[in-house]
Amino acid sequence: MPQDKAVTASATSSVPPAAIGVEQAEAALVEHYPRLVRIAYLVLPPSLGRNRRVLTAHALVQRSLPRGRNSADTSGIPAPRRTNGPAEDPGYVYVRGRVLSQALEAGRPVRRFALPRRAQLPPPLPRVWGLRLFPRSGGADELALDQRLSALSCAGRAAFVLRGLERLPDAEVRRVLGAAGAPAPAGAVAEAADVGTIGGADAAGLLGSPEFDPCSLQARPTDLMRRRQRVRAGLAALAAVLVASALVVLPDGGWGPDGAAAPSYARNPAAEAALDPGRVRRVAPGAWQTSARTDFSVWPARGALAGDRELLRRALAVWARPGAAVRVTATPTTPPGPPMGPPQLLYAGRVDASRVVLFHDGLRVVRYAEPSSGAGDHEAVALDFARVDGADGTGSAAVVIGRSDTNVRYLTAPWVRKVSVRDLLAPAGPVRPLRRGADGVTEPLVSPAMVRSCASWDALEVRTEGAGGDGGGGAGDTDRLLTDLGELVPARLTSGPPSSPRDVSEAGDRAAWARTACLLPTVRSHGVRSVNSWEYARQTLPESNGTARWLCTRAETWRGTGNRVLAQFQAPSQRESAPTAVAARAEDSPACGARDPQVLAGVLWKSRAGHWYVLAAGSEQVTSLELSGGVRGKARGRVLAVRAEEGARAELSGRDEKGARVRGLR
Repeated sequence: MPQDKAVTASATSSVPPAAIGVEQAEAALVEHYPRLVRIAYLVLPPSLGRNRRVLTAHALVQRSLPRGRNSADTSGIPAPRRTNGPAEDPGYVYVRGRVLSQALEAGRPVRRFALPRRAQLPPPLPRVWGLRLFPRSGGADELALDQRLSALSCAGRAAFVLRGLERLPDAEVRRVLGAAGAPAPAGAVAEAADVGTIGGADAAGLLGSPEFDPCSLQARPTDLMRRRQRVRAGLAALAAVLVASALVVLPDGGWGPDGAAAPSYARNPAAEAALDPGRVRRVAPGAWQTSARTDFSVWPARGALAGDRELLRRALAVWARPGAAVRVTATPTTPPGPPMGPPQLLYAGRVDASRVVLFHDGLRVVRYAEPSSGAGDHEAVALDFARVDGADGTGSAAVVIGRSDTNVRYLTAPWVRKVSVRDLLAPAGPVRPLRRGADGVTEPLVSPAMVRSCASWDALEVRTEGAGGDGGGGAGDTDRLLTDLGELVPARLTSGPPSSPRDVSEAGDRAAWARTACLLPTVRSHGVRSVNSWEYARQTLPESNGTARWLCTRAETWRGTGNRVLAQFQAPSQRESAPTAVAARAEDSPACGARDPQVLAGVLWKSRAGHWYVLAAGSEQVTSLELSGGVRGKARGRVLAVRAEEGARAELSGRDEKGARVRGLR
């Protein structure tokens, strides 16, 4: 409940009328302001929206004082009333009546041919620009009460508030509603009585919740992109009125239609240069062979439509101003804004049933796709952004050029000599050749990111040459594995210690990935650049149950933060792709990375004989392990096995070579 005093009243009066001044009403308003605003907020129709209800409730209370400054004006202010309990503040009774009257008026529908009342219009004050204000969210009971109140009439809500918050008897509620101009006060009281209980308790007791307190507010921004577009559109419209003749003359004799792009909101030389298809940068086909760097910046412009100026114009316009019909996606923290200058063209051509354009601006790869049938205002257009700054020869070896159903096509780099498909779940199986066109676009293959089951996991194996190696130096042909994780740029798969990861080329590495691949969906659409799986320990299991392997799988992102770490326990199995147990996981942790290669994890394991053990293992730096809590035990070295009960829970820690404490990965 609010901190001000609850007010009780009766329908009887035994005190002679007395004059009430404006000062007395103002004092009551200031003293009981939070309570009055809560009453107004609860009575106002929920259809206004929480932000407008808050501002309107404050406005109704702030303009509830009587007109004039005459302290003896008795024409519009009622006399004080006596109750069976303490005397009620007459100023508060008057202001409350004014607030109820205006709130009921605001809830009446606006008639078509009648002027709206003042309370039915958005309040001029208070006014908040650039922010949305709303009370703090409550629990399930408050939500249920809000839904029930929204089903009541405005007078019914007022009756419920007077009965529950003000504790007025029904007779007094009918009198107050009648004085405030409510139609059928008796029916409103009956509506309020039907609200009943919520969660086994009286619903009226929830009226004091922060959910209904418009004086304790949370702030959130309005639609920033729409606000920015409106401001710029307004400035552009003003400039158009002043210098309309200068804006009529466009470069190159007119720009033509922009397809699904939104209306233009800026005119300046830099912006126009970035949107001019004639200024798009194109790299010569053999530039990568002599370049000091090997990344997207040395990709040549390819595709049968690379010379289609109208297609490029539409793609650039949609990139700068995506309209409402454009589906825009971006990897986490990738800015989806317009180009800073003329971008580099990577590809423009037909892929399946779409026309596709790929750009690179130094930070991002941007994919524009429109139906081959046309790109009008009502056609489905896609615009995808992926951050690729710092890409090396492998990180820029391929880009997703198109998706259809569960298939995916790649556009490969000019230094990729050969592409194949390898099923990660069949480590001993052969690779399948994958054909490419003259423009570097592969034939479709099943994308593991688009299927729900994990019966197979087709990864792209690319063979690069010369400058296509890491860092641009190259040392001969190398096979590297890439996998689609639902983004434009596939993630590279590696194995080995974090300080020196290697490509998945050995049989042991492929066997470990066969049991790890089905965990890759946990990092899907997360902006992942590479995933390294490292076997950091092996453990001989109790009761002669074989040897288990402990692996740490770390997904690095293009942005450098938000990485994800999984510690796996792989028990012995006859199946090549037997499921693995995730012992621990962490996000944005340095563990198992180049900066902090230490890792420690534990798992509750059941032997073939039905006995339970707590197993734990650490990386090479760990010299001792300790269990506390539900299970206790110690071990020198970096593996531990302690007998336990089913469902046991324990805290795991260790010490490194310097005696520093190492905590288990969670």
